[in-house]
Amino acid sequence: MFARNAATAAVFCAAMAPAAAFMTSPLPAAGARLAATRPARVGLQRPMSVRVHATAAAMPNIADYGDVTNVQLSKLQGKALIDKEFPNKKQVFAALPKDTWVRDDKISLMYAAISVALTLGTGALAWVFLPLKLAFLPVWMAYWWAAGTIATGCWVVAHECGHGAFSDNKKLQDAVGYVLHTALMVPYFSWQRSHAVHHSKTNHVTEGETHVPYTLESGKKTLAKKQMMQNVLGDSVGNAVYTFQRMVSHLVFGWPAYLLAGVTGGPVRGMTNHFFPLPPFSTGEKNTDLFPGAWKKKVWMSDVGIVAMMGVLAAWSAAFGFTHMAALYLGPLAITNCWLVLYTWLQHTDVDVPHYEGENWSFLKGAFMSIDRPYGPIFDFLHHRIGSTHVVHHIDCTIPHYRAKAATEAVAAAFPDHYLYEGTPIPQATWRVAQGCIAVEKRGKRWVFVQGEGTPTLPASA
Repeated sequence: MFARNAATAAVFCAAMAPAAAFMTSPLPAAGARLAATRPARVGLQRPMSVRVHATAAAMPNIADYGDVTNVQLSKLQGKALIDKEFPNKKQVFAALPKDTWVRDDKISLMYAAISVALTLGTGALAWVFLPLKLAFLPVWMAYWWAAGTIATGCWVVAHECGHGAFSDNKKLQDAVGYVLHTALMVPYFSWQRSHAVHHSKTNHVTEGETHVPYTLESGKKTLAKKQMMQNVLGDSVGNAVYTFQRMVSHLVFGWPAYLLAGVTGGPVRGMTNHFFPLPPFSTGEKNTDLFPGAWKKKVWMSDVGIVAMMGVLAAWSAAFGFTHMAALYLGPLAITNCWLVLYTWLQHTDVDVPHYEGENWSFLKGAFMSIDRPYGPIFDFLHHRIGSTHVVHHIDCTIPHYRAKAATEAVAAAFPDHYLYEGTPIPQATWRVAQGCIAVEKRGKRWVFVQGEGTPTLPASA
C-alpha cells in the first residue's frame, strides 16, 4: 500500500505547482482570449453510411471478445478486444469538420509563444528569487515539477512541427521545431523520423516503434524478476515493489534509453541510436533501418544542434557554476522527459488494448487502438491536448492541435464502437499499466496482455 501511495503521489506531484501558478496568474483570462481566436466548429455533414454506422452500436456477444483468460479489464471493459470491422480512411475523413486540416501560422505561433513565455518566465522567477541553498531544496523540487511540466508544452509544439501540423510553411515549421526540440536536448530530425515510424506501425507487435511490449517468450527475464519479488516479499508487497520500480524505470530512464539504445523500440530494428545512425546500431532485420538513406544526413544535422546546446550549457556552467545550471535547467528537463514518456506509454497501452501483426494489422486499426484519457483543463492547456485528443492525432498527425478537439468529438460520435476513451484518473491508470502490461500472448488474430488471473466479467448480450 505504501508503494502504491508513493507512486500515486509521484505522478500527482506534477499537478501541484503548475496548477497553483496557473490559478494565481492571469492565464485564465488569456485562455479565454485564446478560445475566442479558435475557429468556430462547423456542423458535421456526414454521409448516410457514416450516420448509420454511428447509430448501429449493439451489445456484443461473449464470442466477439475471443479468449480473454487472464486478461484484466480497464474502464474500456474490453471494448478494444471485440472483433469488428474497421472503417477506411475515406469514411473517417468524411466525418470530420471541414476545417480540420486548416493550419494557421498566427494561431500556431501564438501557442508556441505562450509555451515559451511560460517556460522562460518560470525559469526567470527561479533565477531571481530562489537561493541555491540546501534548505531551499523542497522549493527547488517544486520548481522542477512546475517548470518541467510547463516546458512540456514547448516539446509538444516541436512535436507538432515534426508532423507537419504546425504550418504549411516548411521552413518556418522546421525552424520552430528544430529550435524548441534542440533546447530540450531532442535531436529534431532523428526523432521526426522515428516518430513517423511509430505512427506508421501503431500497436504492431513486431514493427511498432516505442513501447512495443514483450511477448511471453521475449519477456521471460522480466516476468521472472517480478515472480522473484513476489516469492521473496509476498504476492501483494512483491507486486507493488515491482510495479513501483517499473514506473520509475520507465518515467525516469525510459527517454534517454530509447534515444541511445532504442529500448522499447521495434524488435525488427534491433538496437538503434538517434545520434549515430551507423553500425553497431540499426542492426535488425533486412530493410528495417530506422534511418535509411538521406535520413542519416538529417541525424547528423540534428547532432549539430545538440552539440551547440551542450556548448551553451557548458558556457552557462562556466559562468555561474554547474549547480546553477543543473538546478535551473536539468531538473525541469528530467520532469519534461517523464511527461513525454507518460503520455506515449498511456496513449497506446492498457490491460485490455491488443496489438496485432501481419495481415491482421492495418494503419487505421492501429490508430484506433490509441487511447484518449482525462488529463483535465490545466494540463490540456499547458500541453495542447496531446493526451486527450490522441486518437485523432493517430488517424492523421497533420491535424493541428487546435482543431483536434472538434475532430475528436466527431470521431467519437461517428465511430462509437471504435473510439477509445479510458476515464481512469492518470495516477491509477499509470499504476495499472505498469503492473499489468508487461508481456503479450497471441490469442487468435491479436496479441493481448495476460498478467491477470481468471476470466473477467464482460459486458455482453449473451
